[in-house]
Amino acid sequence: MVTGRPLRIAYFGTPDFAVPSLRRLLASRHPVVTVVSQPDRPKGRGHHLAPTPTRVVALAAQVDVRQPDRIRDEGFLSGLAALEPDLGVVAAYGKILPDALLRIPRLGLINVHASLLPRWRGAAPVHRAVIAGDTETGVTIMRIVKELDAGAMFLARRRPIGPDETSPEVERDLAEIGADALLEVVEQLAQGTADETPQDDSLATYAPKIAKHEGAIDWTLAAASIHNLVRGLQPWPLVSGRLQEKRVLIHRTALSSEQTSAQAGVVARADRDQLEVAGGDGRLVRVLEIQPEGRRIMTARDFLSGHHVEAGARIEPA
Repeated sequence: MVTGRPLRIAYFGTPDFAVPSLRRLLASRHPVVTVVSQPDRPKGRGHHLAPTPTRVVALAAQVDVRQPDRIRDEGFLSGLAALEPDLGVVAAYGKILPDALLRIPRLGLINVHASLLPRWRGAAPVHRAVIAGDTETGVTIMRIVKELDAGAMFLARRRPIGPDETSPEVERDLAEIGADALLEVVEQLAQGTADETPQDDSLATYAPKIAKHEGAIDWTLAAASIHNLVRGLQPWPLVSGRLQEKRVLIHRTALSSEQTSAQAGVVARADRDQLEVAGGDGRLVRVLEIQPEGRRIMTARDFLSGHHVEAGARIEPA
């Protein structure tokens, strides 16, 4: 039986990851009194302003939307306080929240974090888990405190990571898992039954924001590490290299069971639909999808049919 009065919720979220949680709250008994998103940004070749995914959902539901340039702005903070939110919910908002904001909701703020804390605190938990070759990840609903992602945990849900899954595939699934877990915690807070478990700080690892330079391929790495980079550096910046003096982006790979004596970064096989490159440990990386810069994404077969690549060619860092 549902007990406790509904909670007035201020929702903070910006990208696609934040949409499932927002939709669950909008469909719940708890009123979302405002949605706070980062400002709209230019997108596409025309650089036209595009609304953030959460703004689109909020406006369709006729919910108040706020997009402050500065989250510390006194006008924004006083306006938020005037709404008298009981609880703040954060899902990939994209900015550090100041102490003054943390004090506004009666029950504080909670976060939908895409990792099994305390592993992968920080901005890019899904990407870092995939790049590291983790076989499991999950979502943690946690209390927001001043220190980055260090607050007590309410609930965690686990999810395996398949050996060929990419960051966007894992993140889409975690967004849905997190939305269900969030609603469960919100109900517990409304009923006064929520339990909080402190994190073990000694086990913490960090997930810094992805940087563009990380996409420059280093073929001296073990083949499995290269494969994990290809999976993890999606949708941006992607793993890149130079083949026959032209930049290429590698979108999808697979690991071959074969070994080779070819040097790292050398094409060991380029035949029909097989484009295989030597990793630093002598194991082969099979390139499944590749994109010449400025062109469409191609299968290995399509790429090889239009580009004369022979065994012995080298893919250099870009």
